[in-house]
Amino acid sequence: MREDSHGEEWPVEPGISGGGADQEFLSLERELTVFLRRARASQGEMAREVHPDLESAAYGLLVRLDECGRQRATALAAYIGVGKATMSRQLRALEDLGLVAREPDPADGRAWLVHLTEEGRSRVGRVREARRARYVRQLAHWDQREVAELARLLNQLNRGMEK
Repeated sequence: MREDSHGEEWPVEPGISGGGADQEFLSLERELTVFLRRARASQGEMAREVHPDLESAAYGLLVRLDECGRQRATALAAYIGVGKATMSRQLRALEDLGLVAREPDPADGRAWLVHLTEEGRSRVGRVREARRARYVRQLAHWDQREVAELARLLNQLNRGMEK
């Protein structure tokens, strides 16, 4: 076992020596694991800040609607990576909480568009602003170019993982 910079112990991989590309990818995996665990915990906190009864997974839907506006449920399901039944259940729950509403799609009368309600927009906006302010505080010692580079690299990683 080896302790990392986060104080967590990780097994030493057999056959992997001190350096090289394999070690770089193991380090990447380790850092992403810590990052994702913290992100999941943070997403749960943010969901509860939007509404105490909001499921953690639904927070990402609200952010997507906040950023992109009206969307079909099928587009949201594809973006989030869930099936239509799961999306329908999540959207019903969000409607019941008064955070989203549906309207007929003018381009296709059989389809519906989902959008944030004013209450949903207000709540999501407050939480996102608090989150942004937290990032500003936590990364205040970073150069803004480093923050921009991190955002660029994360975007590149996300785009690469869509394929």
